[in-house]
Amino acid sequence: MSLLRRPFGTHGKVHEITPQSAGWRYVGFSLYRLRAGETAAEATGDREVVLVMVEGKARIRAAGQDWGVLGERMDVFEKTPPHCLYVPNGEGWEAVTETDCTIAVCSAPGRGGHAARRIGPEGIALTQRGEGSNTRFINNIAMEAEDFCDSLLVTEVFTPAGHWSSYPSHRHDEDDFPRITYLEETYYHRLNPRDGWAVQRVYTDDGSLDETMAVKDGDVVLVPRGHHPCGAPHGFELYYLNVMAGPRRAWRFLPAPEVEHMMPR
Repeated sequence: MSLLRRPFGTHGKVHEITPQSAGWRYVGFSLYRLRAGETAAEATGDREVVLVMVEGKARIRAAGQDWGVLGERMDVFEKTPPHCLYVPNGEGWEAVTETDCTIAVCSAPGRGGHAARRIGPEGIALTQRGEGSNTRFINNIAMEAEDFCDSLLVTEVFTPAGHWSSYPSHRHDEDDFPRITYLEETYYHRLNPRDGWAVQRVYTDDGSLDETMAVKDGDVVLVPRGHHPCGAPHGFELYYLNVMAGPRRAWRFLPAPEVEHMMPR
């Protein structure tokens, strides 16, 4: 089964990745592309959710509260901090769009340990990671330093044209904390210009998994295990939204043997 998932439409729910459809245990990812005045609503069930307003504005009700209008950027490549909402398991949410919207629904098992809350734009700052042609820019939404989730780890990454990202190649596919943690991961990709493309490779050290994909605007890549670097060709800027989850909410990884000499000492 291919790790590359194309959107199955241009309007409404265009992605729906569940643990069952992905063949794993933790991460779920859905994406809505809606027009102004439309509604999307879901119950969280046994899963916690982070709603990410990728683009556009919507009035959101969740967990019995009216959270007002969330969203500010009309194009993800404005790179402004996203407006997001955490919704615990056992609750529901509803979004009524005020503009055309792209809304990501990031999910993982919930234990009911946290209350619903807004995330960003306050407290989210675009920060640089890497150097040279490995430079990229990060909006951390719900990473390990933020303790308002049970399972989810969520972040946005902007990779300039001609640069590499999720690099040096690394993996997080063993439950052996603190050496490494087991985290499943999805990448929701966007390209600027939209008719561009980028490359993502997912591979294991023993070669049992080795898939290289040309990703287009709106694609999702599944990372069940192995290393997973991305490359943005000259002329095409790359964005991706990462969702990770596993048995422990911690991100510890090991580099691929061929890139160990590049890691900070």
